[in-house]
Amino acid sequence: MYAVIRAGGKQYRVSPGDVLKIEKSVAGEHGIDFEVLAVSGEEGKIVKSENARVIGEVLGEGRADKILVFHFKRKKQYKKLNGHRQGFTEVRIAEISFDGQKFSAPELPAKAEKKAKAKAAPKKSGRKKAAKKTSE
Repeated sequence: MYAVIRAGGKQYRVSPGDVLKIEKSVAGEHGIDFEVLAVSGEEGKIVKSENARVIGEVLGEGRADKILVFHFKRKKQYKKLNGHRQGFTEVRIAEISFDGQKFSAPELPAKAEKKAKAKAAPKKSGRKKAAKKTSE
């Protein structure tokens, strides 16, 4: 079971439970509802269904790695350097439904709470004194 969706000017092939990074977008009350281009319920069969729906839940937002944009014109002493970081939204595909069929992603396992670390004994500071020499 998969669907082809459009998000942020790009097309993605998704299945329930997939996690993908799309262009930064605003989520609604029940997650993100994507524009569906095609749906496949079986292997080898793909259809364009008018009532198909793909729903994603937002896991987080972030910014991609920095890319450098370098402009250069030879023999003219022209150099220009810019950096750019593209924002993204991380989305998990929660449900694909069409023609009365509904395919949901399995529930995520609950994260275990982290235990508090025990504090180590404080280190002794200061220098060790040298042993005194005895004269004979």
